[in-house]
Amino acid sequence: MAITNAEIAKMFNEYADLLEIKGENPFKVRAYRNAARTVENIGKSLEELVKEGYDLTKLPGIGTDLSLYIKEIVTTGKFSKLEALKEEIPPSLVEMLSIEGLGPKRIRTLYEKLHIQSMEDLRRAAESGEILKLPGFGPTLVQKILKGIRLLKKAGHRFKWSEAKEYVEDLLGYLRQIELTYLEVAGSYRRKKETVGDLDILATAKDFSEVIRHFVKYPKIKEVVSAGSTRSTVILNNDLQVDLRSVEDESYGSALHYFTGSKDHNIAVRKLAIELGLKVNEYGVFRGEERIAGKTEEEVYKAVGLCYIEPELRENRGEIEACKAGKLPKLVELGDIRGDLHMHTRYSDGKNSIEEMAMAAKELGYDYIAITDHSQRLTVAKGLDEKRALEEIEQIRRIDEKIDGITILAGMEVDILEDGSLDMSDKVLSQLDVVLVAVHYKFNLSKEQQTKRILKAFENPYVNILAHPTGRMIGMREPMELDMERILAKAKEYNIHMEINAQPERLDLTDIHAKMAKEMGVKMAINTDSHNLFSLHYMEYGVNQARRGWCEKIDIINTRSLKELKKLLQR
Repeated sequence: MAITNAEIAKMFNEYADLLEIKGENPFKVRAYRNAARTVENIGKSLEELVKEGYDLTKLPGIGTDLSLYIKEIVTTGKFSKLEALKEEIPPSLVEMLSIEGLGPKRIRTLYEKLHIQSMEDLRRAAESGEILKLPGFGPTLVQKILKGIRLLKKAGHRFKWSEAKEYVEDLLGYLRQIELTYLEVAGSYRRKKETVGDLDILATAKDFSEVIRHFVKYPKIKEVVSAGSTRSTVILNNDLQVDLRSVEDESYGSALHYFTGSKDHNIAVRKLAIELGLKVNEYGVFRGEERIAGKTEEEVYKAVGLCYIEPELRENRGEIEACKAGKLPKLVELGDIRGDLHMHTRYSDGKNSIEEMAMAAKELGYDYIAITDHSQRLTVAKGLDEKRALEEIEQIRRIDEKIDGITILAGMEVDILEDGSLDMSDKVLSQLDVVLVAVHYKFNLSKEQQTKRILKAFENPYVNILAHPTGRMIGMREPMELDMERILAKAKEYNIHMEINAQPERLDLTDIHAKMAKEMGVKMAINTDSHNLFSLHYMEYGVNQARRGWCEKIDIINTRSLKELKKLLQR
């Protein structure tokens, strides 16, 4: 079966974690971390690239050795160096890295001095006071450890939607090797939520027992939990739980509606049914004992007096009322996007040239792109000073004249400094076609300070778009505290647009804030924030987010023609 990029990246990250715990050279550790990041951000299957004979050393951070390891993983499904290291160090120690205060050195100390090999060992040692005997382990750290253990138990593991997608596509491809009438993934995955806890798959077939027999032989299964006549549950190698359910043809629509959710949406639909003297469940819509609908979702909704509601809207946030009033949005689609207004090149921390990014965007059918490299304060991203910024603008203009079929706009992602001023002079900003502003440091200011910081930045007449507005990184960094209503009101006043950043770990604006922006009349741009040409494919994830935020084509500025876009960018 196909090996996904997520699986390869996970192997490299796990290897780096174990190297770090072992105390290996930090440069070696960083090389594997960088390789994992490259693999995650490629946007195209590494397995396909290997089959095509692509030279993997052309990818950023992938040298000869790493390219050979990738080929080994793609070919065998295993990374021999990782397997060997697991023999030396218990992989369960890696989980401890997510606890605040426990870095690789401390974990190594716990392992060597107290023989701690599991989270339960760690809990016992912390509660008994045994850890306090170790140098550098004080009472405050012990409390952090205990709190971290509780948080891990409470949170459970969720997968980014983009990561789950790789597994879904591979698994569905495997299941379709046998004869099926219907096959669909329901649940939060179908609603395009940012993260997915598990997968609910519905299938109809003439012989479901054959489906189950085939399903439980899927090569990437770690454990078969159950294999019944109507339902089977398995745990995949990456710990993702998958439930496969048998559905009768005449109940397929009802089951799909029921298992897609959300729970709140389903309850609201059931209440409507009760008012009409009906009963709705996973088997159909019933009047007494008679099933009157259920073969399709459209039938289910029609039976309770509703139009079809797109899965992304099913959160009981007004979609039923909008449906009754004939005001459901016609959601934006990937095919509506005509350009990408946020991407980076080698001028800052991108991995490809201006020309390479333009040609890749042209192949996607875009009419325009904006090159938006970082400004100078972001030194870790090789941000541009004024001299290099002017040099890049000139370079963009030259390349734009040379390439037919796509327009390259000169832009920049400019840091909002702590006092709200911008990290680039108006002399440079005035020469740009599009100016994105963003917060990249001091995320922990108070809500009032952070809000004022952004509102101050909006006063600059050259600002067009607020990039990744809340600064959150899913599962890694909480969003900044902001008064979003004040920010959106000021954005409306100044004709500044909000970004829906399509990076899988950002998806920022959230769906809630995107809906708020739409309702307040603030336009948005769905951008990929690409740092290499493969990441341009992230646009799909941003569109998913926009759809969950009720966005229509009219709400998104980069669905417009270049002429219309330029008008929308005027202040």
